[in-house]
Amino acid sequence: MELHGSIGPARTTISAVAERAGVQRATVYRHFPDEASLFGACSAHWFSLHPPPSPSRWPGIAAPDERLRTALRDLYAWYSSDEQMFVNTSRDAELVPAMAAVTESERRTFEEMVAAIVANRPERGRARRRVAAATAHAASFATWHALTRQGGLDDEEAVAVAAGMVEAAASAGS
Repeated sequence: MELHGSIGPARTTISAVAERAGVQRATVYRHFPDEASLFGACSAHWFSLHPPPSPSRWPGIAAPDERLRTALRDLYAWYSSDEQMFVNTSRDAELVPAMAAVTESERRTFEEMVAAIVANRPERGRARRRVAAATAHAASFATWHALTRQGGLDDEEAVAVAAGMVEAAASAGS
Protein backbone atom coordinates (compact mmCIF):
# COMPACT_ATOMS: atom_id res chain seq x y z
CA MET A 1 0.00 0.00 0.00
CA GLU A 2 2.82 2.41 0.84
CA LEU A 3 4.49 1.72 -2.49
CA HIS A 4 1.26 2.32 -4.41
CA GLY A 5 0.89 5.60 -2.56
CA SER A 6 4.45 6.74 -3.09
CA ILE A 7 5.48 5.47 -6.52
CA GLY A 8 2.23 4.04 -7.87
CA PRO A 9 0.98 0.59 -8.80
CA ALA A 10 2.66 0.57 -12.23
CA ARG A 11 6.09 1.07 -10.66
CA THR A 12 5.58 -1.32 -7.73
CA THR A 13 7.38 -4.61 -8.17
CA ILE A 14 7.01 -7.84 -6.21
CA SER A 15 10.69 -7.48 -5.27
CA ALA A 16 9.99 -4.04 -3.80
CA VAL A 17 6.99 -5.39 -1.88
CA ALA A 18 9.10 -8.23 -0.50
CA GLU A 19 11.90 -5.86 0.46
CA ARG A 20 9.46 -3.47 2.19
CA ALA A 21 7.90 -6.41 4.08
CA GLY A 22 11.29 -7.88 4.98
CA VAL A 23 10.57 -11.21 3.28
CA GLN A 24 11.63 -13.10 0.17
CA ARG A 25 9.70 -12.77 -3.12
CA ALA A 26 8.56 -16.39 -2.74
CA THR A 27 6.83 -15.48 0.51
CA VAL A 28 4.90 -12.70 -1.22
CA TYR A 29 3.84 -15.14 -3.96
CA ARG A 30 2.75 -17.71 -1.35
CA HIS A 31 0.33 -15.19 0.13
CA PHE A 32 -0.60 -13.50 -3.14
CA PRO A 33 -0.40 -15.91 -6.08
CA ASP A 34 -0.91 -13.15 -8.64
CA GLU A 35 -0.79 -9.40 -8.93
CA ALA A 36 -4.59 -9.11 -8.85
CA SER A 37 -4.81 -10.75 -5.41
CA LEU A 38 -2.03 -8.51 -4.11
CA PHE A 39 -3.70 -5.42 -5.51
CA GLY A 40 -7.07 -6.50 -4.11
CA ALA A 41 -5.60 -6.95 -0.62
CA CYS A 42 -3.76 -3.64 -0.84
CA SER A 43 -6.91 -1.83 -1.94
CA ALA A 44 -9.04 -3.45 0.75
CA HIS A 45 -6.53 -2.37 3.39
CA TRP A 46 -6.36 1.17 2.00
CA PHE A 47 -10.16 1.50 1.91
CA SER A 48 -10.36 0.27 5.51
CA LEU A 49 -8.08 3.17 6.48
CA HIS A 50 -9.67 5.70 4.09
CA PRO A 51 -13.34 4.77 3.71
CA PRO A 52 -15.20 6.74 1.07
CA PRO A 53 -17.96 9.03 2.25
CA SER A 54 -21.26 7.28 2.73
CA PRO A 55 -23.88 8.60 0.33
CA SER A 56 -26.70 7.23 2.49
CA ARG A 57 -27.37 10.59 4.16
CA TRP A 58 -27.29 12.70 0.98
CA PRO A 59 -30.79 11.86 -0.34
CA GLY A 60 -32.18 12.91 3.05
CA ILE A 61 -31.05 16.49 2.37
CA ALA A 62 -34.16 17.88 0.68
CA ALA A 63 -32.68 20.95 -1.02
CA PRO A 64 -30.80 19.73 -4.14
CA ASP A 65 -28.15 22.48 -4.00
CA GLU A 66 -27.45 21.83 -0.31
CA ARG A 67 -27.25 18.06 -1.00
CA LEU A 68 -24.79 18.69 -3.84
CA ARG A 69 -22.58 20.98 -1.77
CA THR A 70 -22.61 18.58 1.21
CA ALA A 71 -21.65 15.65 -1.01
CA LEU A 72 -18.89 17.63 -2.71
CA ARG A 73 -17.48 18.67 0.67
CA ASP A 74 -17.50 15.03 1.78
CA LEU A 75 -15.85 13.82 -1.42
CA TYR A 76 -13.27 16.59 -1.54
CA ALA A 77 -12.28 15.92 2.09
CA TRP A 78 -11.86 12.24 1.18
CA TYR A 79 -9.70 13.08 -1.84
CA SER A 80 -7.46 15.28 0.28
CA SER A 81 -7.10 12.53 2.92
CA ASP A 82 -4.61 10.66 0.70
CA GLU A 83 -4.24 12.72 -2.43
CA GLN A 84 -1.10 10.99 -3.68
CA MET A 85 -2.79 7.59 -3.66
CA PHE A 86 -5.60 8.99 -5.80
CA VAL A 87 -3.09 10.60 -8.17
CA ASN A 88 -1.06 7.40 -8.53
CA THR A 89 -3.95 4.97 -8.90
CA SER A 90 -5.85 7.13 -11.37
CA ARG A 91 -2.66 7.59 -13.39
CA ASP A 92 -1.84 3.87 -13.39
CA ALA A 93 -5.29 2.28 -13.66
CA GLU A 94 -5.10 1.64 -17.40
CA LEU A 95 -1.48 0.48 -17.20
CA VAL A 96 -2.03 -2.27 -14.60
CA PRO A 97 -4.51 -4.98 -15.65
CA ALA A 98 -4.52 -6.31 -12.07
CA MET A 99 -6.32 -3.12 -11.03
CA ALA A 100 -9.35 -3.86 -13.24
CA ALA A 101 -11.58 -5.46 -10.60
CA VAL A 102 -10.93 -2.76 -8.02
CA THR A 103 -11.29 -0.01 -10.61
CA GLU A 104 -14.64 -1.44 -11.73
CA SER A 105 -15.86 -1.63 -8.15
CA GLU A 106 -14.80 1.98 -7.57
CA ARG A 107 -16.62 3.04 -10.75
CA ARG A 108 -19.85 1.42 -9.55
CA THR A 109 -19.51 3.04 -6.12
CA PHE A 110 -18.93 6.42 -7.75
CA GLU A 111 -22.03 5.98 -9.93
CA GLU A 112 -24.07 5.17 -6.81
CA MET A 113 -22.75 8.33 -5.17
CA VAL A 114 -23.72 10.45 -8.17
CA ALA A 115 -27.17 8.85 -8.21
CA ALA A 116 -27.59 9.71 -4.51
CA ILE A 117 -26.59 13.30 -5.18
CA VAL A 118 -29.02 13.78 -8.09
CA ALA A 119 -31.88 11.84 -6.44
CA ASN A 120 -35.14 13.79 -6.27
CA ARG A 121 -33.86 16.72 -8.33
CA PRO A 122 -36.65 18.44 -10.26
CA GLU A 123 -35.01 18.29 -13.70
CA ARG A 124 -36.27 15.84 -16.30
CA GLY A 125 -35.19 14.73 -19.77
CA ARG A 126 -32.11 16.42 -21.26
CA ALA A 127 -31.82 18.77 -18.29
CA ARG A 128 -31.56 15.79 -15.94
CA ARG A 129 -28.86 14.19 -18.15
CA ARG A 130 -26.92 17.48 -18.12
CA VAL A 131 -27.21 17.71 -14.33
CA ALA A 132 -26.12 14.08 -13.88
CA ALA A 133 -23.14 14.58 -16.21
CA ALA A 134 -22.13 17.84 -14.52
CA THR A 135 -22.53 16.24 -11.09
CA ALA A 136 -20.31 13.31 -12.05
CA HIS A 137 -17.72 15.75 -13.34
CA ALA A 138 -17.96 17.94 -10.22
CA ALA A 139 -17.66 14.92 -7.93
CA SER A 140 -14.63 13.40 -9.65
CA PHE A 141 -11.14 13.36 -8.20
CA ALA A 142 -9.79 14.87 -11.42
CA THR A 143 -12.06 17.90 -11.07
CA TRP A 144 -11.16 18.41 -7.41
CA HIS A 145 -7.48 18.08 -8.25
CA ALA A 146 -7.70 20.52 -11.16
CA LEU A 147 -9.58 23.12 -9.12
CA THR A 148 -7.47 22.89 -5.97
CA ARG A 149 -3.98 21.83 -6.97
CA GLN A 150 -3.80 23.28 -10.45
CA GLY A 151 -6.24 26.16 -9.97
CA GLY A 152 -5.13 27.13 -6.47
CA LEU A 153 -8.62 27.10 -4.94
CA ASP A 154 -9.31 25.91 -1.44
CA ASP A 155 -11.89 23.16 -0.98
CA GLU A 156 -14.77 25.53 -0.23
CA GLU A 157 -14.02 27.60 -3.34
CA ALA A 158 -13.81 24.37 -5.36
CA VAL A 159 -17.22 23.31 -3.99
CA ALA A 160 -18.70 26.66 -5.01
CA VAL A 161 -17.26 26.50 -8.53
CA ALA A 162 -18.26 22.87 -9.09
CA ALA A 163 -21.76 23.44 -7.67
CA GLY A 164 -22.09 26.49 -9.92
CA MET A 165 -21.35 24.31 -12.92
CA VAL A 166 -24.07 21.85 -11.91
CA GLU A 167 -26.53 24.68 -11.35
CA ALA A 168 -25.69 26.09 -14.79
CA ALA A 169 -26.24 22.64 -16.32
CA ALA A 170 -29.71 22.57 -14.80
CA SER A 171 -30.72 25.76 -16.58
CA ALA A 172 -28.69 25.44 -19.79
CA GLY A 173 -30.81 25.08 -22.87
CA SER A 174 -34.03 26.04 -21.14
